[in-house]
Amino acid sequence: MHPDEFRRHAHVLVDWMADYLRDVGSLPVTPGVAPGDIRRQVPEEPPLDPEPFERLFEDFRRVVLPGMTHWNHPGWFAYFPGNNSAPSILGEMLTATLGAQCMSWVTSPAATELEQVMMDWLRQMMGLPPGFVGVIQDTASTATLVALLSARERATGGRAGAAGLAAAGAEAPLAVYASREAHSSIDKAVKLAGYGLDLLRHIETDDAFALRPEALARALEADRAAGIRPACVVATVGTTSSTAIDPLRPIAEQCRRAGAWLHVDAAYAGAAAIVPELRPLFDGIEAADSLVFNPHKWLLTNFDCSAYFVRDPAALLATFQATPEYLRTAYDADVVNFRDWGIQLGRRFRALKLWFVIRSYGVEGLRAIIRRHVALARELAAWVAEDPAFELVAPVRFGLVCFRWRPAGRTEEEIDALNARLLMEVNATRERYLTHTRLGGRYVIRLVVGQRATEREHVQRAWEAVRLAVGRLG
Repeated sequence: MHPDEFRRHAHVLVDWMADYLRDVGSLPVTPGVAPGDIRRQVPEEPPLDPEPFERLFEDFRRVVLPGMTHWNHPGWFAYFPGNNSAPSILGEMLTATLGAQCMSWVTSPAATELEQVMMDWLRQMMGLPPGFVGVIQDTASTATLVALLSARERATGGRAGAAGLAAAGAEAPLAVYASREAHSSIDKAVKLAGYGLDLLRHIETDDAFALRPEALARALEADRAAGIRPACVVATVGTTSSTAIDPLRPIAEQCRRAGAWLHVDAAYAGAAAIVPELRPLFDGIEAADSLVFNPHKWLLTNFDCSAYFVRDPAALLATFQATPEYLRTAYDADVVNFRDWGIQLGRRFRALKLWFVIRSYGVEGLRAIIRRHVALARELAAWVAEDPAFELVAPVRFGLVCFRWRPAGRTEEEIDALNARLLMEVNATRERYLTHTRLGGRYVIRLVVGQRATEREHVQRAWEAVRLAVGRLG
């Protein structure tokens, strides 16, 4: 494609992109397709001859767009937010245009140094002490795996994987601890890092679904007595099901006594630490060995962009550094090569879009968005609490409200089934999208306020839709 032709097509695409950002709220938030509908519209074999770009774009609008779920719709109340913004999109366009592979300083000095500065900006925004340094990972799942691998290497002195050592009888097996409400990525990382799921301890939680420090203490002591070495504790600030907050300070003290690595998973909620009045919810986070949060959830930065902080960068180097001759440069002793700070060798220039977002909104602008979302969630929680037909199931700490319909005279099984039907009714119009979870064994509806375009009117209409659906099911 000639540059002049590229320019012409790009203008058409940018016009469409601007219209989409303006009008996404008028689209159905979820697609009305069945499995296989999209695939049947795409030829089974690739084209032998070139096709005009106009046809490609038309097929995007005809085939792809009707099959997309619109995560940036103002009626998106599902899972956790996956935000973008105009500055982030423009940054991504430039990143794609540059097409740089940013694995080391020499391959793109600006990418490396801008990432260093952006991570320190985030550190300051969150109120983390200067001892923390950061690197951008793709997702929190990867960051958690990086933490568990680092913990394993520190515990074994880098001699071998824990599972291998245990099998050989050379050293005590290593255990990992997390609450019963911790994210499933921890289970996956425990398998991938070689600990084995039989050495993952799911610690019981309290009435607010947060890890019980006394239960952790018992598990740590029992393992030590059995000749099992505690390697890592994963604490969560903002669990997926309810945004529960594990008590970091007592957990950190137990990690210190046991010699275990403390990793804090704040994938969703970590962005809230930039708001001074919400920072007390993160009390004790400064004692972590590592922590992660996702700007691609609540800081308006396109997926993917996960901020991973560590106290000791040497732990990353000891775990991940591998420098064959063909990657050595004359600058290695004086620079950071981020290829040695995680699993990937090749790396995207993710810091550019983050730079665009922070500068475009400013810290106060980003704080205002989070404050608005938290205020809307608390207002919704008040509406739920005031309605005798409903109950709040978990404390509202951030933007998530967990509730359920509780009709009188029904068994718990019947109430679960009715709430499942209620959720289907609310989502059926495709004007909004909510999801569910189970807390304490009960079926619970989750409504997350966190999309950039979501305003009070959207939250109010969602609550009205819930109450109208109850009237129909009554």
